[in-house]
Parts: sequence; structure tokens; C-alpha cells
Amino acid sequence: MDNLTRAINPLDNLIAGFDRALRVVGGVAKASRPNPGALAHDCELNDQEARHSAGLMRVNHVGEVCAQALYDSQARYASSPAMRAQFVQAGREEEDHLAWTAERLAELGSQPSLLNPLWYAGAYALGTVAARMGDPQSLGFVVETERQVEAHLNSHLDQLPPQDGKSRAIVEQMRVDEIEHGSKAQAMGAAEMPLPVRMAMRAMAKVMTTTAYYI
Repeated sequence: MDNLTRAINPLDNLIAGFDRALRVVGGVAKASRPNPGALAHDCELNDQEARHSAGLMRVNHVGEVCAQALYDSQARYASSPAMRAQFVQAGREEEDHLAWTAERLAELGSQPSLLNPLWYAGAYALGTVAARMGDPQSLGFVVETERQVEAHLNSHLDQLPPQDGKSRAIVEQMRVDEIEHGSKAQAMGAAEMPLPVRMAMRAMAKVMTTTAYYI
């Protein structure tokens, strides 16, 4: 490999990463699986119920923006091909969630968070830090993240209007996928995150979910 090729490859990676970031924050996502809400039984929502469902789905959409950033950064700095492949595969499945939640927001007459560029940048930085600490810590970060995501998806299933079948079907499939991602990371040798780190992650998630519900 000559010097020119060595110089071009990092530049190509940088351009590709920037392109992915622009597509994510710009709402350009393509699902590889059918939307679970497509065939769900759905009843009409009043204005208050529609706003509430939209707020919850906007939170979920932000979570998927963050997931794209996390998995992209962790795949980029993973130390082994197997680890990198796992992060890439999980990222593809999370892109389904991104597309599904964006579609549901549009159906509810709402829009994604205006702060998506900020959420993406913050999540990418966190994923980079976790990956730089080593694969066990990076996997542990995934396990704790997915554990917290599962908890808030469970709470959304409790909060969504009972007749909002489309949103509920999407959230339920997301919950199943998040559990699987956490289990795979655990099986690959995840380290337990220290309590202060877990508490800090919960605090940051609380700020994000509270803000994204409205903005």
C-alpha cells in the first residue's frame, strides 16, 4: 500500500461517517424489515392522545438516533472483527427502529426532535469513550444502555393510549430487539458498569427523554 492510499483511506472513512451522520439526523433511514405497525389494529385518537403518542414516539426516535451514533462509534473503535461485526449488525436493526418511529411520527402529524444533531453528537462522543476503554467496557456500556432502554419502552407501553395499536406494535418489537442486543453483548464478555457510571447514564437519559417529548 503506497502513501497516497494510506492517506485516502482515513479520508474515505471520515467522509462515510459524516454522510451517515447527516442521513441519521436528517431523518433518512430505510428499514430492512416490515413496519410492525402496518397491520396493527388502530383506532382514532383524539388531539390530546395523538400529541401524547407523538411525544413518546419522538422520545423513541431520539433514542434510535443515539443508537446509530453509539453503534457507529463503537464499531469504528472495536478491537476485533467479531466485535465490529456485532456492532454493525445491531446498528442495522436499530435503523429499522429509526425508520419505524419516523414513519409513525409522520402518521401522527408530528416531527422528530429539533435537537437531533445535539443528541447524535453527544451519543457518538459517549460511544467513542466507551470503545476506547476496551471491548469488555464497550460491551458493558451496551448492556446497561439496552437495560435502560428496555425499562423506558416498558413504561411507554403503559403510557400509550390503549387504542394506539400502531405505536404499541412498534414499541413492542423495539423492546424485543433491545433485549436481544443486550443479551448478545452480555454473552460476548461485557463488563459490569460501575454504579456511578450507571447513575450518570440514567441522569443523562432522563434529560434526553424529558426534553425530546416536547422538542
